[in-house]
Amino acid sequence: MATQSRFQRNYSRAGPFARDMKERPVRLLAVVPAYNEVAAIGRVVSSLREQAPSFDVLVVDDGSTDDTAAHATAAGASVVKLPFNLGIGGAVQAGFVYAREHDYDYMAQVDGDGQHDPGELAKLLERISGEPAVDMVCGSRFITEDYVYPAPISRRTGIHLFAFALTRILGQRISDPTSGFRLYSRRAIALFARDYPHDYPEVEAILMVHAHRLRITEVPVRMHVRETGRSSITKPRSFYYMVKVSLALLAGLMRRRVVVDSGEPAPVSSQHG
Repeated sequence: MATQSRFQRNYSRAGPFARDMKERPVRLLAVVPAYNEVAAIGRVVSSLREQAPSFDVLVVDDGSTDDTAAHATAAGASVVKLPFNLGIGGAVQAGFVYAREHDYDYMAQVDGDGQHDPGELAKLLERISGEPAVDMVCGSRFITEDYVYPAPISRRTGIHLFAFALTRILGQRISDPTSGFRLYSRRAIALFARDYPHDYPEVEAILMVHAHRLRITEVPVRMHVRETGRSSITKPRSFYYMVKVSLALLAGLMRRRVVVDSGEPAPVSSQHG
């Protein structure tokens, strides 16, 4: 029998949660982290409400200095406004905390710049609903045969390098490790509400899922090219991004995570005397 991590044991779909799922509708949340996305956020929220109406929409305004929060509210989203800019990791983790505290069953992550197609959320939801053991579904731009995402060659090279490294580490194919278009189960929500990488988190989050013995899979999706704003990974920051994520992968591999099986002694305990 395979060992389970404490997150698998504590947030198993068996037991009271499984019984509860039969008695009430599944609760879905789409979290949109946004920083100065006033030009796109209203359209993103409206598209989510139109094309994925079963999802509640939460915009996490990451300390924007423009009217992102006001436009999101006007479009019909709930808004959590952070007091200052935490970066993408901090904004997404705020979404995980919100999802956990409001008892959502699944949480989707959707970018606020309009690159992600809300209509594709159905593919992610279908996969995770059909495979109960899966905890994170990533939308991949690179496993479709009839569609080529127009990413710059330098960025595509970096993505493929990280994909190769994670494929070797996980023992399964990972084609798009930097995709921010993802759907998470309750167990993944619980994990990332407690601990989530804060600087360029997508690659390291996949490693965390693997380290905690949760399951990840990918589905092919189409994504749009950013039309407004600009990416945080500019050309001058590309080298820093590559080095930082590579070091994060190494640190994640070296960091020891104690996983205790049922009936074994606790990893930390106190004794009299």
